[in-house]
Amino acid sequence: MNGADTAFVLISAFLVMLMTPGLAFFYGGMVRVKSALNMLMMSFISLGIVTLLWVLYGYSLAFGPDNGGIIGNLDFVGMKGISVDTMTGEDGIPVFAFALFQMMFAIITPALMSGALADRVKFSAWALFIALWVTIVYFPVAHWVWAEGGWLYELEVIDFAGGTAVHINAGIGALAAVLVVGKRIGFKKDTMRPHSLPLVVLGAALLWFGWFGFNAGSELAADGTAATMALNTQVATAAAVLGWLAYERIRHGAFTTLGAASGAIAGLVAITPSGASVNAMGALLIGVVAGAVCSWAVSLKYKLGYDDSLDVVGVHLVGGVVGTLLVGFLAIDGVGGFEQFGKQAVGAFSVMAFSFVVSWLLARGLQATIGFRATADDEAAGVDQAYHAETAYDFSAAAGVSPSRTRDSAPAPQSELSKKVDA
Repeated sequence: MNGADTAFVLISAFLVMLMTPGLAFFYGGMVRVKSALNMLMMSFISLGIVTLLWVLYGYSLAFGPDNGGIIGNLDFVGMKGISVDTMTGEDGIPVFAFALFQMMFAIITPALMSGALADRVKFSAWALFIALWVTIVYFPVAHWVWAEGGWLYELEVIDFAGGTAVHINAGIGALAAVLVVGKRIGFKKDTMRPHSLPLVVLGAALLWFGWFGFNAGSELAADGTAATMALNTQVATAAAVLGWLAYERIRHGAFTTLGAASGAIAGLVAITPSGASVNAMGALLIGVVAGAVCSWAVSLKYKLGYDDSLDVVGVHLVGGVVGTLLVGFLAIDGVGGFEQFGKQAVGAFSVMAFSFVVSWLLARGLQATIGFRATADDEAAGVDQAYHAETAYDFSAAAGVSPSRTRDSAPAPQSELSKKVDA
């Protein structure tokens, strides 16, 4: 066992785990007050569901011995046959450390999709959708891209940390689900502004921080490639913030906080597949392009009529495609060129096609059986109360009304200080 590299992978796994609650804050601040808790829960529940599925069979399907380049076998069901001394090939990393790291990728990928469906789906149906989606979509695609024997791995498609398997996969799957579920009540008519931009910025900052583990940790070693990936992650993200804000200023006349946070995520998405294969100037270019293009892409939902609530398609799908394709030309050491670009296109569009079709069928099946869409009354009143019996903020207390006091209850004892204030 290589102790230093093992420690690096474990710390990276912890950073990636932090990204899921960071995503919950990022999305949670972008929705209206009546849906804030539900948005947090739609991300948070993925930590519970996907963790168990990953240990039961997900790791085996994604990284077990290959079956025709499509999916792994079931040799490692329940982590069978793996001990504390089992290492990942010649890397000197315990399989348990690698499995934990990859588990965090599996957790956040379906959570990314939740933002597209904000305000309007049943929580129980969403939980079932996560379980089915990671099983039928994510685990096979992860095998294609990262497992030895996977067909995109053998094609030598460059996807260092998840441009195809995570972001394109989640972005196009979210679009498919949105087309089944339909638009929010009042889409393009009612004001649907973020209720808390400070939460959005906090979430973006946590995502940016955790993304160093996501990207650099994918090297599975504390070496020069990990350092290059970390540097390029920072450069591309910074460039994307500026690219998004520049487009926004030219197009809409303002530099918005939401735009800065969204630009950061777009840059992080775009550098994810490519950062280990480009130099700093390549990372800068990828970031600027991703920021500007994703800023333009988020407006497509109004022109094309699909209701992607929190711009998952515009940021994750489009950003993932930008990063995956640009590395075909920008890869250094003689790798980049038309041949590599063709491989990148095959990787991007094959994942798009597979994920869209299967995600649409899953969403359609749920809608036809248990119902995926919330009722109109629940959506109008707010899915927080409908599915969680809670609200994010206690406005009654803020107004000086005790939420615990009922018509039949005795008044609470008054403190000496409150008596003096009342007097």
